[in-house]
Amino acid sequence: MGFIESYKHLEKLCGEVLNDDRRISAYIDAMINIPNGTYHVKGWNDDLKKLKHYRWVRNQIAHEPDYTEQNMCHPKDADWLADFYNRIMNQTDPLSLYSKANKSRSAQAHKSESHISTYPQPTFKRKKSSPYAAGCMMFLVGVLIIVAVIVLISGIF
Repeated sequence: MGFIESYKHLEKLCGEVLNDDRRISAYIDAMINIPNGTYHVKGWNDDLKKLKHYRWVRNQIAHEPDYTEQNMCHPKDADWLADFYNRIMNQTDPLSLYSKANKSRSAQAHKSESHISTYPQPTFKRKKSSPYAAGCMMFLVGVLIIVAVIVLISGIF
């Protein structure tokens, strides 16, 4: 299969998988809208660059009179597109791998949260204070209030 046929094949699959008429452009946009994809999926940026490049090549062939598959493409280009098609089918493409990694992180976070919540929460019991201690505290507060009033009235500070 040549470049254009491989591109059309991949384009159709992307449109079906993403349910979007923009097809490969929709796949590219989905990758662009995931800013941390490169941290979770090996080869993320390489795949994104290749998809953008092959979209550009396809547009040049389709819209520019001097550009043809023969002078723009190498047989390895069609092989890459076919391989990417198979990766989507096997769910080993960047968006599938990111989705799996994201689900795994969510499951681990949920497991950690539920693991933590299964431990009994510490409780602190306050000792009941004696009536004598409460009385002493009330006396001290009263003395402080009286001293503050005297200081304000006399203008010492």
